[in-house]
Amino acid sequence: MPHGVFARLPEPAALERLAATAARAYGASGPDLVAAAPGTQILLPSVFALAPAGRAAVLGPTYAEHARVARLVGHRTTEVTEFDGLWDVDLAVVVNPNNPDGRITSKEALLALADEKRRRGGMLVVDEAFADVGPAGLSLGPEVGRGHIVVLRSFGKFYGLAGLRLGFALAAPELAARLRAVLGPWPVAGPAIAVGQVALSDVAWAEAMRDTLARDAARLDGMLTGAKLAIVGGTSLFRLARTPTAADTLFDHLGRAGILVRRFAEAPTWLRFGLPGIEEDWQRLATALADFAGSAV
Repeated sequence: MPHGVFARLPEPAALERLAATAARAYGASGPDLVAAAPGTQILLPSVFALAPAGRAAVLGPTYAEHARVARLVGHRTTEVTEFDGLWDVDLAVVVNPNNPDGRITSKEALLALADEKRRRGGMLVVDEAFADVGPAGLSLGPEVGRGHIVVLRSFGKFYGLAGLRLGFALAAPELAARLRAVLGPWPVAGPAIAVGQVALSDVAWAEAMRDTLARDAARLDGMLTGAKLAIVGGTSLFRLARTPTAADTLFDHLGRAGILVRRFAEAPTWLRFGLPGIEEDWQRLATALADFAGSAV
């Protein structure tokens, strides 16, 4: 990487090139529909403020941060478990594919919901953090020019570079311009621009990685079901499993083996597993699961 990206503020032209590359990667019609940011989380307050302060609904269970930030900017916010609960609100938020269960909401359903928000003067926000491994044609990126739709795209999850802090909002040109104005002239660090530009341009790498992740997810499923866990959802970046009993015991067992998984207070039999990295990590997980299954006999 050129030394200059660390020593100087990024040039506007570099950010413009990144926006153009992101537009191509995510299906937006041009860079004027893209706002780049140091991760999508920092975009949430500005994005949610695009809808008039009123009622908001988040389709859950999902990230807690969406509901927290919607309340922070003045929306009366609820989490709903059914898609129908998103219609009669000013701001609707959908994570697609969802975290932690991998639930998919169809593009057709989302576009119908967006039409309703347009009639109401409201907003539909679709967080596509895991859309890089979702079904082809799922993204609303190509549709944001219709207005009243904002699509959030994370960079770090699919590319394994969460610490780089890079993300994008896709929206109609006037909305994207408002977001860029809030972020200011240097919203993304030079190294993140340089890495993002190269990564998002590498279509062959992305296609190969999707194949690799699918194989790894299938391998993880085999290990989990072999340990008597049931697969209840997920994407090829993570798997959601259900334990026969409360997950706390397995959570603690894995933690003592240096393996971190996510548990859920609202679903005490659920655990979310990320994909192991190197072969040593796979073997460590296999040993820990085998030990746990053996101790339960």
